[in-house]
Amino acid sequence: MEKFTAHIKSENIKIAETILLPGDPLRAKYIADNYLEDVVQFNAVRNMFGYTGKYKGKEISVMGTGMGMPSIGIYSWELINVFGVKNLIRVGSCGAMQEGLELYDIIFGLGACTNSNYASQYDIPGTYAPIASWNLLEKAKKVADEKNIEVHIGNILSTDIFYNDNPDAIKKWINMGVLAVEMEAAALYMNAARAGVNALSILTVSDHILTMEETTPEERQNSFTKMMEIALELAE
Repeated sequence: MEKFTAHIKSENIKIAETILLPGDPLRAKYIADNYLEDVVQFNAVRNMFGYTGKYKGKEISVMGTGMGMPSIGIYSWELINVFGVKNLIRVGSCGAMQEGLELYDIIFGLGACTNSNYASQYDIPGTYAPIASWNLLEKAKKVADEKNIEVHIGNILSTDIFYNDNPDAIKKWINMGVLAVEMEAAALYMNAARAGVNALSILTVSDHILTMEETTPEERQNSFTKMMEIALELAE
């Protein structure tokens, strides 16, 4: 029997237990076209492209999630709770917030601070700290070492606000040693934790908050290959 939701219609095509989740659906297509074999497309609803194929003989899927915690919150919840995905790896871009980080550097999100109210749904009597799954993080670090790819591991910020009316807000996070800012990881980590599955955010620095350097949209879509190659090795 076919499984489907309002946002994912798989057409009876299997979604693998391990999935890569770029925000941009065209990055999902790029990964499928350039890295996977025996590829089939399982989703095109709202042009949020999803594909299943094989990488080095192992089955893996990739699907766009859109921007922001509400969007990745919907897709990751459905992938976990309807389609049975067990390992969710975000591959996205981020803005560096510390000196010593450069464009194209790779960051593993050990923890995901947030200014979002996403955790309120769990009615936790305190402040929940969204973190990555250790087994995925450990595997990813081993892969990076084997490929001689330098990575930075630490706290990131998942923000709900791209254009912040308070110009000083980001400085508070910088002062706490947060490495970079993005918009999705905290919701992914919370959905995974609630369901007892695994999640990790692997990010490429696309711009730098301090130096004002930035990459182009085309570079973000097609040239962030190191994080893709690390993530693909995590296929079960």
